[in-house]
Amino acid sequence: MDKALIIGSSGGIGCAFVAGLQADGVAVEGLSRSADGLDLTDPGAVERVLGDVKGPFDLILVTSGALEIAGAPPEKSIKSVSAQAMMDQFAVNAVGPALVLRHAARLLPRDRRAVVAVLSARVGSIGDNRLGGWVSYRAAKAAVNQIVRTTAIELTRTHKQSICVSLHPGTVATAFTRKYLGRHTAVQPSEAAMNLINVIEGLTPEDTGQFFDWAGKAVPW
Repeated sequence: MDKALIIGSSGGIGCAFVAGLQADGVAVEGLSRSADGLDLTDPGAVERVLGDVKGPFDLILVTSGALEIAGAPPEKSIKSVSAQAMMDQFAVNAVGPALVLRHAARLLPRDRRAVVAVLSARVGSIGDNRLGGWVSYRAAKAAVNQIVRTTAIELTRTHKQSICVSLHPGTVATAFTRKYLGRHTAVQPSEAAMNLINVIEGLTPEDTGQFFDWAGKAVPW
């Protein structure tokens, strides 16, 4: 891997990916809302910022996301769902990544292996849902998994060696999760990033369109 594009590079795990890849000798281009105006909830901003980016990249990684938006916490049950909170979740966690993936074909090489990955979450797995709750966040992550799956199918038609996957980083100790760690064991962003870099390095084109966790194990849809 020679060159990577990290979306959300100023966030806790995004910053860790930049550092981890650079330590491996990868040339990294990072984009974020705070540094570059890349607001994934603003289609115009996504087109403007990514329109100026020149590839090809061996890795495009979308690390942006949000669990609590505008002060709305994850719902404890379906009774707590609000239309605005759900739309906010979809804007950040599903529509935003989709707008980035619109540029994937242009930014990936056609003549060699290349990876596009979006950070998802195990709670977005329909098959793994045994607790309920967190309705809007779960639904948005399930949606982004479908977006990744669809993108993988379409990329394969023109980029035969491309790999497009969803990745679950585990519970990471960042500002994103601080209020919701509870009894969950959390890892530092640097460890989470290295775990997923190892997973990414081990992927083959046969893995495209799938959903993997931090240990490289398939997560059910």
